[in-house]
Amino acid sequence: MNLTVPTIDDIRTAAKRIAGAVVHTPTLCSRTLSEIIGAEVWLKFENLQFTAAYKERGALNKLLQLTDDERRRGVIAASAGNHAQAVAYHGKRLGIPVTIVMPTPTPSVKVTQTEGHGARVVLFGESFDDAYDKAREMEAEEAMVFVHPFDDAQIIAGTGTIALEMLAVVPDLDVLVVPIGGGGLISGIAIAAKTLNPAIDVIGVEAELYPSMKNVVEGRRGPIGGDTLAEGIAVKEPGRLTRAIIADQVDSIELVAERDIEHAVALLVAIEKTVVEGAGAAGLALLLAHPGRFAGKKVGTILCGGNIDTHLLANVLVRELVRCGRIARLRINAQDRPGALAAITAKFHECGVNIIEVEHQRIFTRLPAKDTLIEVECEARDAQAIETLVERLESANFHVERASLD
Repeated sequence: MNLTVPTIDDIRTAAKRIAGAVVHTPTLCSRTLSEIIGAEVWLKFENLQFTAAYKERGALNKLLQLTDDERRRGVIAASAGNHAQAVAYHGKRLGIPVTIVMPTPTPSVKVTQTEGHGARVVLFGESFDDAYDKAREMEAEEAMVFVHPFDDAQIIAGTGTIALEMLAVVPDLDVLVVPIGGGGLISGIAIAAKTLNPAIDVIGVEAELYPSMKNVVEGRRGPIGGDTLAEGIAVKEPGRLTRAIIADQVDSIELVAERDIEHAVALLVAIEKTVVEGAGAAGLALLLAHPGRFAGKKVGTILCGGNIDTHLLANVLVRELVRCGRIARLRINAQDRPGALAAITAKFHECGVNIIEVEHQRIFTRLPAKDTLIEVECEARDAQAIETLVERLESANFHVERASLD
């Protein structure tokens, strides 16, 4: 790996090198998000790359600089996500043999997609760390070239091309908000942005459950681990080169909560009609959580990936409807007698609230034996309709509790 800090010239050269082989993705101002946040919000749609993530830029820049001998020997990488897709896709395009080591629990769809790009997939271990160690072993055993997902100057230079494209469209950006995992994305962007516009603020964003880079740069000991929607930036050990660049070039590192990441993913679907994974929405999540910090400024953020499981996306969208008050689960205490359910459903009809699912609970409840707990999942046109429904049920002497996500 090349651990020399790349320069703006390296990034400009990378831009010429990869031109035409990666998508020059749009940088667009979101009028609606700008109104919500109170800032001029610009989005870089890296989720529109062929493999739906920015990783192609760094991977291709790296592969194009291999010697003929290195190309013949092939490359190897450890990844269960976007880096695997990027290396496999461009390796196939360039006729370079590619091996990807993935943890054994990797979803079969990701394995199939990577194999579909012509890569040899090796499943090993229970975690990324296991897969990484195995890849380094195979690198030595089979004389392959290791392509690191972030801690490599050529990878970082490739990602820096994003900033060149953004600032060509909006040269007077006040702030760039960039997700941080291992640190490759923000390292390249910070080098380019600070060179072109020294006054720009570059802010990194990590998932609250994985403050790895913040811990290293700020000397903290925040706990690391847990299930995060932003698995693409759920890195336990950031890079050596990237941490040095970030400490020097990045103005601050902030953390975002899971509910804010979910909210950002849902809003991007609803407002921009674009699908973004949790890691890709982390920058917007920070803007939404702290709008006052960015009020009146020109702010850019990168939608760095769009590879989210469809079932998971569906859950996120439904949970957003719950938080918006349009879907609710009501626990209603009622006497277990004929007509009780009819009286309850009549109130739903009066308020124009649709019943999705009904469940009776007579046994596992603290209510008297003559009573029943009726759980109703329902949907309405707006939050006020459900509020009115609850008021009418309680006026009819039904005790109502509302389930919460928090």
